[in-house]
Amino acid sequence: MARPTTSGAFKANKEGEVGKFRFAIDRGGTFTDVFAQCPGGRVRVLKLLSEDPANYQDAPTEGIRRILEQECSMTLPREMPLDTSRIAWIRMGTTVATNALLERHGERMALLVTQGFKDLLHIGNQARKDLFDLTVPMPQVLYEEVVEVDERVVLYQPGEPGAGTPIQGTTGDFLEVKRPVDLESLRGKLKDLLAWGIRSLAVVFMHSYMWAQHEQQVGALARELGFDHVSLSSDVMPMVRIVPRGHTACADAYLTPTIQRYLKGFSKGFQGNLKDVQVLFMRSDGGLVPMKNFSGSRAVLSGPAGGVVGYAVATYSAEGGHPVIGFDMGGTSTDVSRYAGDYEHVFEASTAGITIQAPQLDINTVAAGGGSRLFFRSGLFVVGPESAGAHPGPACYRKGGPLTVTDANLVLGRLLPSSFPCIFGPNEDQPLSKEASKKALDAVTAEVKTFMAQGSYGGDVMMPEEVAMGFIRVANEAMCRPIRALTQARGHDPSVHVLACFGGAGGQHACAIARSLGMDTVHIHRHSGLLSALGLALADVVHEAQEPCSLFYIPENFPQIDQRLRFLDKQCVEALQAQGFPRSQIQTEKFLHLRYQRTDCALMVSSRRHPPTSYSPQEGDFGAAFIERYQEEFGFLIPDRPVLVDDVRVRGIGCSGLKLDYPVQAQNGPPRVDSVTQCYFEGGYQQTPVYQLGELGQGHRLPGPCLIIDSNSTILVEPGCYAEVTKTGDIRITVGAQSLTSVSSRLDPIQLSIFSHRFMSIAEQMGRILQRTAISTNIKERLDFSCALFGPDGGLVSNAPHIPVHLGAMQETVQFQIHHLGENLHPGDVILSNHPRAGGSHLPDLTVITPVFWPGQPRPVFFVASRGHHADIGGITPGSMPPHSTMLQQEGAIFVSFKLVEKGVFQEEAVAEILRAPGKIPGCSGTRNLHDNLSDLRAQVAANQKGIQLVGELIDQYGLDVVQAYMAYIQANAELAVRDMLRAFGNGREAQGLPLQVRAEDHMDDGSPICLLVKINPVKGSAIFDFSGTGPEVFGNLNAPRAITLSALIYCLRCLVGQDIPLNQGCLTPVDVVIPPGSILDPSLDAAVVGGNVLTSQRIVDVILAAFGACAASQGCMNNVTLGNDHVGYYETVAGGAGAGPGWHGRSGVHSHMTNTRITDPEILESRYPVILRRFELREGSGGKGRFRGGDGVVRELLFREEATLSVLTERRAFQPYGLHGGEAGASGLNLLIRKDGRTISLGGKTSVTVFPGDVFRLQTPGGGGYGDPKEPAPVPGSQSYSSCFSERGSIFEYRQAQDCCGKEEVSTQLGQQ
Repeated sequence: MARPTTSGAFKANKEGEVGKFRFAIDRGGTFTDVFAQCPGGRVRVLKLLSEDPANYQDAPTEGIRRILEQECSMTLPREMPLDTSRIAWIRMGTTVATNALLERHGERMALLVTQGFKDLLHIGNQARKDLFDLTVPMPQVLYEEVVEVDERVVLYQPGEPGAGTPIQGTTGDFLEVKRPVDLESLRGKLKDLLAWGIRSLAVVFMHSYMWAQHEQQVGALARELGFDHVSLSSDVMPMVRIVPRGHTACADAYLTPTIQRYLKGFSKGFQGNLKDVQVLFMRSDGGLVPMKNFSGSRAVLSGPAGGVVGYAVATYSAEGGHPVIGFDMGGTSTDVSRYAGDYEHVFEASTAGITIQAPQLDINTVAAGGGSRLFFRSGLFVVGPESAGAHPGPACYRKGGPLTVTDANLVLGRLLPSSFPCIFGPNEDQPLSKEASKKALDAVTAEVKTFMAQGSYGGDVMMPEEVAMGFIRVANEAMCRPIRALTQARGHDPSVHVLACFGGAGGQHACAIARSLGMDTVHIHRHSGLLSALGLALADVVHEAQEPCSLFYIPENFPQIDQRLRFLDKQCVEALQAQGFPRSQIQTEKFLHLRYQRTDCALMVSSRRHPPTSYSPQEGDFGAAFIERYQEEFGFLIPDRPVLVDDVRVRGIGCSGLKLDYPVQAQNGPPRVDSVTQCYFEGGYQQTPVYQLGELGQGHRLPGPCLIIDSNSTILVEPGCYAEVTKTGDIRITVGAQSLTSVSSRLDPIQLSIFSHRFMSIAEQMGRILQRTAISTNIKERLDFSCALFGPDGGLVSNAPHIPVHLGAMQETVQFQIHHLGENLHPGDVILSNHPRAGGSHLPDLTVITPVFWPGQPRPVFFVASRGHHADIGGITPGSMPPHSTMLQQEGAIFVSFKLVEKGVFQEEAVAEILRAPGKIPGCSGTRNLHDNLSDLRAQVAANQKGIQLVGELIDQYGLDVVQAYMAYIQANAELAVRDMLRAFGNGREAQGLPLQVRAEDHMDDGSPICLLVKINPVKGSAIFDFSGTGPEVFGNLNAPRAITLSALIYCLRCLVGQDIPLNQGCLTPVDVVIPPGSILDPSLDAAVVGGNVLTSQRIVDVILAAFGACAASQGCMNNVTLGNDHVGYYETVAGGAGAGPGWHGRSGVHSHMTNTRITDPEILESRYPVILRRFELREGSGGKGRFRGGDGVVRELLFREEATLSVLTERRAFQPYGLHGGEAGASGLNLLIRKDGRTISLGGKTSVTVFPGDVFRLQTPGGGGYGDPKEPAPVPGSQSYSSCFSERGSIFEYRQAQDCCGKEEVSTQLGQQ
């Protein structure tokens, strides 16, 4: 929403405020910033420690006391409550909620949930956060106890036998109460919770977002019994999807009491407990609310939100309305955001592992801050994500801390110890220590020298300053990646943006980052070190009202939509008027949450720029807004698809009436140089003048290099740039063009690290283009695709690590085409392939490959490729995932080497003919959705074109020989990391007197053995992986193409390396792989393979990890379940137990190894498909016993409401997941069909069966194996905290998590489903 304009410098907007103080305070984790406007307009700023119990109890109160005392020339004792007669208002942003979430120090609370779902929030979306971490670290749930409540509401289905009376929900949908809430039995359970000292509750019931009576009844009972706080999910955020809504309600119950305690303590510091003072708190959405309405679920971004408002108001208008990138670099991380006239909100995001479903500013946090640690690993300069934290802090803090970005800046002369207070060292009375930074840097420099001496690196030995400069360059590149994702990947040109820099550490990096992104302006506010506090002074008071909806956006429904918008509008106006705002100062903005039918990609659109027409609701043309935004976001429309309204929302704003306008005095003479220091830049040290910001005036122009410092920040103006002081005292830096630095093709470790980021960024941006331009649910919303860059030999250079079963597999596909086509590759050609023998995984994964030619080069200089899972390409079943296929042709259309584009012409008719071809086979069908296939193939071509453009820019910058050389170097770097791992493993076995050969064998449920002998050469750091003895090709579809084995192997090698490495061809260079032809791992050309992709791949991983003794077996299955009839189809994969390992228990209810798919939310499942989810909970005791326990599988029960076909494709129903070193095996899985008449039938592992209304399918997934002797006690686990590690957040992080999870839960036909 655009901010309304006001006039006057900090003018009061209410009578009675004149002549009083106004305070805006940002209470951060380390420092509290105070921005005060004194009577007459004078501005005071103050920074003090957030925690200083020796001197004061509360930092914001102390800041107010000091300013009042100094400005009023009076003594105000700390022990006395402050007189509020001089205070007009107080505005605060606080990290109290964020810190409680990070440190898990919130209120003790319990979860009340619908019976059958006690573990729902533990399971969540069933996806793990880190693909390659065998320990499967996952966030703890916030609740201490869980109580299942006997109640159930389902969607009403007319004509269903035994259906009850329909009741209408707030969305307009009809529901049915299957079981009323049993309050009497619940009463005793609630009393037990009170007896255990739990006084806060979250209540989360199925479908309560549109029918809240059961939650309200339970809430009333809980309050009657004496619970202090009750968060009803229907109140906290009435939006569909019970899992994020449940997490949000838990966060509210966990954090709100903590916030209320803080607010109560804060109020006690003032006379009358602030009764007569307007006290407002910043919410995550960038709006202020009264103190009494400040709640935990809306508070997690309270602090950072102020900074976004600050730069949005102060920079956007000052720079003539140019779009702005906010760059807030702190100690642990960096926040990146964008403002182009409207605040960019997201409505679901994760903080500290907890999903919050509420409007939040889209603030993207990445692991690169001043305290980010610096490492040299296997030839790469690595920055973060580990942080030194506040304690011990960077090495220069004199507390034995590690080398960090701050230390590198200090050594390079970009920070001056004299500008910092003497608060460091054990007694907190010493200055920053440049000597400690140099000592830590020298140690890393020695590592670099040793490594370079052993390798083929040329050139001079690197000096410490060169190493420090290298780390700064790598850190800058790491921070550029999210900015590119916010701009280029969304269709915006970063070069037209202004970089608004704030935060304590950003000023040292702003010029370099702007230059890398092509930006020519950096804007640094004069109070950039306190911009979050300033933003609070400039923010507006906000009241929001929202309710769910399920209407089609059609003229017949427009009157109802208008009525609901007006009702919510009235709520917002009345709420703001109750706070004292006259109607003239209240603005409202109306939104509809719209999406195309049969998609999940809803957009919250406003009608502000789209007035009503005769074909729209009277409140605005939301349809036009949706079409405009959809086209901008995704590059296409679906004109024949109906649009649905998911939510109706109104945002009311009470205009604060403040405007920041305090011009500084113009200066004619040159600025005073405070001192001159030596700063290191590319090429060596340069004389660098130092200026004091407070002495600069309007018109001063400062050429770089120079430093501008004040008490809160240091600004580095680099050579080739110049800074000028604006009329308001801000610093505007004009960034000069980057001088061309000659980079040779000779290996340089700094350039290697930078190219690593650039190559990965290319793969990531290709993925964003594919996601934007694809049309199918599978690619656009579930992100089931991979994009990659390949060298001239087809060797993989970079592949964003999203889908394990794709890792390394596309390399086989590209190299097949190189050898198959030979000279028949020409400019303008694009190749399509999916055949297993040509490097495919299974047929629905279509790979599009573009060879790239360069002037003067006869052969392609590199290749780009994208692989996407198409929801249907024909075959014997919808979805092209048949459980009973016996030949490849039954699984869909086949492409070996097809020119999708030839000489620049898209071959639509020819590709359509092949996609229809399976229909000629008896019992098979051609593709069931040709339109989506063609649209997605065009999107894949477009993604490849983006990759070509980005690599072309690299070649223009560095030259073809340099880019190709670094493609080879980055592959060699991955090779080095794997060799180091294999060498360490071999040396460890030799030291224990163990042989250098390790073996493992496991079986598929049909008895087919998977055998592996690994021969380690510790001298070379190499190994032979020999699968001889593996069983022959099978009659069914468990055959796995060679590419699947290589994907499983590269996945395991990455897990065993244990740290981030480039995922490319180099990982397999130290490895020779022997796979017997004709085996289940190298089947014949026509063998069925769909089960090999989703099941055999898991067994290959189990065998490899067993050979290395890395961990016990995980569930070893993806538990593929498909159901459908003539008008609907649904497919899901289901979690199980993870294997335990040396030092960790297996995670329960999570996907493992070669899959990481998300599962459909229970409320979405029941609203779109004719089923009721009766149970979804952990299968207690299914994990193998051991010193470290295996994770439990899950129990999932589906009650069918219509006749349908149920298909299951599963494993580990006969052979249990193994335990290791005395640990017991996990329980095998079980598939049961419970007929309506009570008969229970075991379905076996693979079958299709007709089900009828009233039948129940019960899926019991396998547990993970245990590790170690169960008789040995496991160590007591410590409490989990997120404060010592880095926690990413924002839309870019959510996108990457979604692609890491690439949910494939609904890949069949969805006819008629919303």
